[in-house]
Amino acid sequence: MDKVLITGGSGKLGTELVKVFPRALHPTRQELDLKMKASVDKYAGREKPDLVIHTAALTSVPFCEENRKEAYETNVTGTEHLVSACLAHNTKCYFVQISTACVFRGDVGNYVETDLPYPKNYYALTKLLAEFVVKCSGLKSLIVRTNFVAKEKWPYPRAFVDRYGTYLFASDVAVAIKLVVQKKLTGIVHVRGEERMSMYELAKITTPNVKPMTLAEYQGVPLTVDMTLSSVRLRPFKITK
Repeated sequence: MDKVLITGGSGKLGTELVKVFPRALHPTRQELDLKMKASVDKYAGREKPDLVIHTAALTSVPFCEENRKEAYETNVTGTEHLVSACLAHNTKCYFVQISTACVFRGDVGNYVETDLPYPKNYYALTKLLAEFVVKCSGLKSLIVRTNFVAKEKWPYPRAFVDRYGTYLFASDVAVAIKLVVQKKLTGIVHVRGEERMSMYELAKITTPNVKPMTLAEYQGVPLTVDMTLSSVRLRPFKITK
């Protein structure tokens, strides 16, 4: 049986992945500190995982913009440390990197795997750089770009009516990842929902009383507007409403 390692196991997606890979290792940040090369090397040397699903990342767009060094060290250097440890201890390791629809500019939407990335903010840049780290590693690897939220109460009082995605819930993405991993796919795949919906439509699924807002009312870090994904490799998945 392959030994599976899930990073970011306490995060929104990691929590769901642990449910679909119940025997997987999912160390805490104290057990596996991705920013510390020695910590990663020691852990990988002891466990020698056959499959790594790397979800651990700083994902808050405003936080990454304001804390660029920390964002880089976590999202890029952390990925470098993990890749390096896999190469040192199990060169046959299958490395699955969880990425984001935000690597694209977000001006036209319906992006496929072969479209040109063009990050609009620092968070997206770190995620794209992490993709390059994995692609150039020499490991058997898969980059999964997706766009999801946890199926829980919307964390803000309002949601954008004019910001779009092919959203899924984290639980849907976890099931989809298991499917693509079982197929041993490599390269880049887009895991996305069947429907183009606004963030407001998405928020209303779990939080009917959420209030609408527009991007014109927003002041802050540049945001991708149309994060809808398409795919030349995978059929869309159904969002579990």
